[in-house]
Formats: sequence, C-alpha cells, structure tokens
Amino acid sequence: MTAERHIQAPTPNFDARVAPPDMIVLHYTGMASGEAALERLRDPASKVSAHYLIEEDGRVFVLVPEARRAWHAGVSSWAGATDINGFSIGVELVNPGHEFGYRPFPERQIAALVTLLAEIRSRWTVPDERILAHSDVAPARKQDPGELFPWHGLAQAGHGLWAEAGDGRGPALDLGDEGLGVAVLQAGLTRLGYDCPPTGHYGAETATIVRAFQRHWSPASIDGTADGDTRVRLMALLRRVRA
Repeated sequence: MTAERHIQAPTPNFDARVAPPDMIVLHYTGMASGEAALERLRDPASKVSAHYLIEEDGRVFVLVPEARRAWHAGVSSWAGATDINGFSIGVELVNPGHEFGYRPFPERQIAALVTLLAEIRSRWTVPDERILAHSDVAPARKQDPGELFPWHGLAQAGHGLWAEAGDGRGPALDLGDEGLGVAVLQAGLTRLGYDCPPTGHYGAETATIVRAFQRHWSPASIDGTADGDTRVRLMALLRRVRA
C-alpha cells in the first residue's frame, strides 16, 4: 500500500500492464516548475505520465498505481526489450533540466527518493542493475536525470549499481576508430543493456551510447569518448551484473 504521506494526484494517462514491473526508470521533469510538470502529467492531451513525481522539497505525488502502465519512457529499449513502459515504474524528479537551468538535486528530494525506492522494491523484484536513467533506455533522445544526479550516493543507499574508477590505461576510443577494441566496447555496452551492436566501427550512435553511459556512471567527462576510465567502469559493472 502506498504510504499515507504521499499525495494522491491521479492522472488518466495509463493503461494495462503486460507483466509485473521489474525496472525503475528515473527522470527529471525538465520544466520551469513542479506545478507545470504535474499539470502536464495529468493532462489527457499530453499522453504522458509517471507513477510518481517527487518535488524538490521531498513531497511525493502518486499519479498512477504501480500495477498499471504509465507513459513515461517513450520510444526506448533495454536488454533487447522495447516496451519499457510495460515493465517499469517511472519516477519524475522535479528539476528544470538542461533547458531551463539544470541544478543539483536537493538532499530532501533524494532522501524521499531513497525511501520511495525501498517501498517499491518491497513490493516488486527490481534488481540493482535495472534502476536506470531515462537517458539509459533512450540515449538518442534523452539526457535525464543527467550528470548532476547522485547515482553514487543512491547506490550507497542500497539502490542501483556503481563502479569506482580504476587504473584506466590504454588509448581512448573515439569517433572513426575501427577494430577489435571498438567491438569489445560495443559488446560490453550491449551486455549491460544498451542497444549497441558490435560492428567494430565507432560511429555517432556508439558515441551517443557512451555519452549516456558516462552521464550515469562516469559523470566527470561526458564527451562520448571511451577513455580508460569509462572502459574500466564498464567492465566492473559487468562483473557485478554477472555476479
């Protein structure tokens, strides 16, 4: 049952699930205010929604029951599946985003998110590796919740994966590169869940996916270049997923 402290703000923008949720997708609202975002998520004409919205002051709004399919991910994919809405729970974090003045997420907002994630995961089986960013499942279209989101702190609180930087030696892989090293990188990104076929050619699509990976797991440099740090973190994450 949803915690009593949550604010009910139902939206008509949902339909039936095809399977129990086993993924959580985090977003930022990317609008000028939380009020504007809540209005849009509840507007039938918008055809978008999320299960939850968390304000910067920590208030949690419930828009769609978890057992229903909210419309938050759009055209997206992960681990070969494309109906992300069908098996995920969408959580919107109020933040103006890159268009309206991107800023750090307040501690009260993240604390509310940690509590909410614990509640969701007490009801559904959601592995750490399936707590993802909107930019992970739609790297060509989205960049939220972005590089300022505290993924490391979230993992320390028990939700999601993280890998520390290691000894990332070796030349960086970048646009136009070819060969086995590129194919190994692409295969690793695909094993993690991204749609990155191992063609052996480092084209614009690979750079976009690397940039999405960096937003989540290596935010110090979001340039789409697979430097040693990026590759070391990817391999460390893959070892944790396989474990």
